[in-house]
Amino acid sequence: MGLRAGFLLLPPPPLLLLLLLLLLLISPARGQLPSQDILALLAFKKGITHDPAGYVTDSWNEESIDFNGCPASWNGVVCNGASVAGVVLDGHGISGVADLSVFANLTMLVKLSLAGNNLSGGLPGNVASLKSLKFMDVSRNRFSGPVPDGIGNLRSLQNLSLAGNNFSGPLPESVGGLMSLQSLDVSGNSLSGPLPAGLKGMKSLVALNASYNAFTKGIPSGLGLLVNLQSLDLSWNQLDGGVDWKFLIESAVAHVDFSGNLLTSTTPKELKFLADISETVLYLNLSNNKLTGSLIDGVELSTFGRLKVLDLSNNQLSGDLPGFNYVYDLEVLRLANNAFTGFVPSGLLKGDSLVLSELDLSANNLTGHINMITSTTLQVLNLSSNALFGDLPLLAGSCTVLDLSNNKFRGNLSVIAKWASDLEYVDLSQNNLTGPVPDASSQFLRLNYLNLSRNSLSETIPEAIAQYPKLTVLDLSSNQLRGPMPANLLTSSMLQELYIRDNMLFGGLSFPGSSSKNLSLQVLDISGNRFNGSLPDDIASLSGLRVLDISTNNFSGPLPAAVSKLGALTDIDISTNQFTGPLPEDLPDNLQSFNASYNDLSGVVPENLRKFPESSFHPGNSKLEYPASSSGSGSSPSGSAGGKSLSTGAKAAIVAASIVLLVILILIAIVCHYKRISRQFSSSEKVSDKSLHRTTKDSAVMQGKDNKGGLVSADELATPRKGSTSEALSQEEKSAAGGFSPSKGSRFSWSPDSGEAYGQEGLARLDVRSPDRLAGELHFLDETITLTPEELSRAPAEVLGRSSHGTSYRATLENGVFLTVKWLREGVARPKKEFAKEAKKFANIRHPNVVGLRGYYWGPTPHEKLILSDYVAPGSLASFLYDRPGRRGPPLTWAQRLKIAVDVARGLNYLHFDRAMPHGNLKATNVLLDGLDLNARVADYCLHRLMTQSGVAEQILDLGVLGYRAPELAAGVDLTDWVRLRVAEG
Repeated sequence: MGLRAGFLLLPPPPLLLLLLLLLLLISPARGQLPSQDILALLAFKKGITHDPAGYVTDSWNEESIDFNGCPASWNGVVCNGASVAGVVLDGHGISGVADLSVFANLTMLVKLSLAGNNLSGGLPGNVASLKSLKFMDVSRNRFSGPVPDGIGNLRSLQNLSLAGNNFSGPLPESVGGLMSLQSLDVSGNSLSGPLPAGLKGMKSLVALNASYNAFTKGIPSGLGLLVNLQSLDLSWNQLDGGVDWKFLIESAVAHVDFSGNLLTSTTPKELKFLADISETVLYLNLSNNKLTGSLIDGVELSTFGRLKVLDLSNNQLSGDLPGFNYVYDLEVLRLANNAFTGFVPSGLLKGDSLVLSELDLSANNLTGHINMITSTTLQVLNLSSNALFGDLPLLAGSCTVLDLSNNKFRGNLSVIAKWASDLEYVDLSQNNLTGPVPDASSQFLRLNYLNLSRNSLSETIPEAIAQYPKLTVLDLSSNQLRGPMPANLLTSSMLQELYIRDNMLFGGLSFPGSSSKNLSLQVLDISGNRFNGSLPDDIASLSGLRVLDISTNNFSGPLPAAVSKLGALTDIDISTNQFTGPLPEDLPDNLQSFNASYNDLSGVVPENLRKFPESSFHPGNSKLEYPASSSGSGSSPSGSAGGKSLSTGAKAAIVAASIVLLVILILIAIVCHYKRISRQFSSSEKVSDKSLHRTTKDSAVMQGKDNKGGLVSADELATPRKGSTSEALSQEEKSAAGGFSPSKGSRFSWSPDSGEAYGQEGLARLDVRSPDRLAGELHFLDETITLTPEELSRAPAEVLGRSSHGTSYRATLENGVFLTVKWLREGVARPKKEFAKEAKKFANIRHPNVVGLRGYYWGPTPHEKLILSDYVAPGSLASFLYDRPGRRGPPLTWAQRLKIAVDVARGLNYLHFDRAMPHGNLKATNVLLDGLDLNARVADYCLHRLMTQSGVAEQILDLGVLGYRAPELAAGVDLTDWVRLRVAEG
């Protein structure tokens, strides 16, 4: 028998079975199978893939095999005289069930390596019979089942890799008997339970990798006894308890990774041990745990051993950062997503004595101004999602990656024209930068990513930006850019993604000619501008385009048939334009998203587009027929036949209507229940006619004072409103209160109580008197805003919404910055000293999914209490969620709803666990959506800490119907005392 065409020829099936029986029952001398039996075992094992001709589909050498001895020339077999010493079949793509027990008789086998195949099965119990085995690698297969106890009897084993399989159950204690083992890799499995205590007995162990499993309990003790251990990776398990600092201080290990576990700090001061860490430790990763405490405890940490890499990101660390002045060996420092405060240590950005190449301090609460970045070694710098302010810093040195996004930087963008020329990645999005985009290209010859979105940049897009030779991603979205789009921007041979949505660009589009193909551009988003004219046929030249969004422009004419030639398209949005005519018949079948609503299209929706819902075509397009929905219309023949059964859509509508009706009935029952409770105490809350008349008269005087500025009269107060007192204003109410555009007649001389929706019985408790100007004390919680009470008085304002504790306004400052100002109702705010003490606790709350509190105002009169916070547009979740007048935009998609839910969860997790501040008033109106991406941010989390007990109790009663009350808040409020207080007031 020989090899033919690179394959091993198989014997007929009956002979195959006979040979298998002989192999299993007959054992040659000294228990050693001859090499030809090894070939047969590998070739005949059930499940091994064969080709139709009957050959083993593996890459063997095309040579003849000598059956009189071990075939040393055969690929996969290593010989030791006449015995097989090794079987190496790495990366051959062999698939099927592998019975590794067939190797049990190879008592002279030293190396068994089957890595990188598609083999399944389990480790046999008789694996212990391979007494001579020193190297075993079955990684990157599909083996499963438990790891047998007998594996601990392989006393000669030096290297064992089971990584990248699906082994489950515990790692047996018997592994402690592998005294010769130098490398153990069980990563990427489903192993569980505690790590075996016997690990400390493996004296020869140099590398241990148990990452990406489900090990529990704590880090096993005694690892410091492994004097030869150089690398320890226990990351991404479920290990709890504390960090084994004794091991880190006393061992000779060089690489330690405990990231992605549930490790906690046993004491607030334990991070001081970082200064005493062993000088052999070069890499330490404790990220993605639950560590708390500070890096500064009385005395600033000056050294961190000889660490080259320190990663403490994604924990719950807080406090100021040390100076890092003497960390001469540190090359990578990652402290992202914690709660560090204070300033960025200047030595990390300027220190020529340091060798730091990567610094990540993103998603903390750092503040202050950065003057310059001059480090000659720093290559990656991420300071995003903090509260840094001031002008952009001067940048010199060799930095290649710079992320300053989501801060408070201001000033002209032109400073970047003086930055160093080594930059490859720049993200300055979500700041307050102004001015034009610099018309310079020599500084950005290596730049491949540039994000300047969500600033206040103006003027035109310069031609030079299309000349950056390596630019692949450009995002200029959500600015105030004007003029036409540069013609050469769409002809760039390198640009892959272009985002310029939500600007004020106009004119037509110019694509490369049909003779030249642009295969690089994959994403084109120019939505929310003022482009006009027809869509050119040359759009077909963008043959690599996957995402096309030209929505909310002024395009007109028919949609060109050339769009059908864009075979790679997966997402198209042409909504809110003026397109006419029919939709192309042969748009790509691989479309995943399509929106053509709010146009003037006609004809019939093509068949391959009917997989999308009707909302992709309507509203708008009154002449466009969507056949999938026509069967339920009254004009269709089938719909007119009264004797026919209801369609599936009609049945679904009836079921949905029944569910909605049931929910409404439940809500009505809850409302009636709370009204019944309130009536029990109504007899003690009588209001005299004289008091009511006096209050109503005062309110009428205020109405005549300055109605054009957005005052709400006493008549409006007495008029019952639909919905909850916590709901946002409808479109009509906002118009009555001054409209959406702030006017110069609007001032903060309004009364907060004008925003309440009380009936006649509550008017006696309202005081609508307000001053002509604010003359109290205005306090800010950070340095990002400087403002006087008089300037705030002059700020044009617009009513945003009402709630049980006051009215919210949008104030437009003289510098164009918007603030949300909540005017608290009289009687709900704590005394001044307590109010100020609680307000200061919110100074360090900074999170992408939480609305930041900026300051407060304390006036000379009882009802002058204001809270200042960030203004978030386009509005609350309620304005997008509920189908009522004033809803903003189309209904939210499921993907958007899921993203909002995740954002809210992150914000609540930060408040409840990182800041120990239960929300207490969670509802749709207190979830604000930020920007076109609709990033959710939680608001009004601080009110219950600033309110009196009666104010909190009243809020809880309101939330019993309208929102969610945190148990931590509700448990601390006695509603009985609040009711008694109200009775006493009556």
